[in-house]
Amino acid sequence: MTDQPTDELLFSQDEAGIARIVLNRPQARNALTFAMYEGLVTLCERIAADPAAKVLVITGAGDRAFAAGTDIAQFREVRTADDALAYERFMDKVLRTLERLRVPTIASIAGACTGGGAAIAAACDLRVATADARLGFPIARTLGNCLSVANLGRLANLVGPARVKDMIFTARLLGAEEALAIGLVGEVVADAQALRERTDALAGLVAGHAPLTLRATKEGLRRLAEGAADPDDDLILSCYLSADFREGMEAFLAKRPPVWTGR
Repeated sequence: MTDQPTDELLFSQDEAGIARIVLNRPQARNALTFAMYEGLVTLCERIAADPAAKVLVITGAGDRAFAAGTDIAQFREVRTADDALAYERFMDKVLRTLERLRVPTIASIAGACTGGGAAIAAACDLRVATADARLGFPIARTLGNCLSVANLGRLANLVGPARVKDMIFTARLLGAEEALAIGLVGEVVADAQALRERTDALAGLVAGHAPLTLRATKEGLRRLAEGAADPDDDLILSCYLSADFREGMEAFLAKRPPVWTGR
């Protein structure tokens, strides 16, 4: 399956259930337009509705950038209070859609990963970066805008409030090794070729695991990060009363690999 809502956002899904979205504006270091953000939401909704989908990989076209933020030209339309608030609400919708997607998400990061691009990467479940990757939110020396409280919360849950302040107050971009040390990325590989290989291997590994376990873990951690007081009975029962749980037990006792169905 390879259809996509825009040529600037490429989509494919293979027989193993690995979906891929490529941010495809290499001439602009994959800076995101509003249409690309909307397309990302549309594709996530499609993946959520497809029982064959097991994992989503997001990457940027070329080796120079994952995504260099929102295309600056888009901000010319922000003139009023309503415009400003609408933009941040829109961004929150995009990132919330990624966070709540039922399948695990992997950001495959080469080169620049800044602003809105860094926000997308931070909203993914796993992040792998090349050694030359640079990540951050340099808005204090570029646009002079700010992140919403929801966005600050996402980053603070990932790396802690002190490091969020450091990134934004200094407006510097973090190198891959520093990003690894603070938990902004989970792995660093040598170059773009190694990134493709490692991302493919990681996506294949995740796609082969029990989907209900992954879904319950992702949703449980999301609720915890948001301070939600929701009971977790639904998550527990979704796993323990599933056919997959019975299959896992029988497969373990029979010393054979389990066949997961997500049911």
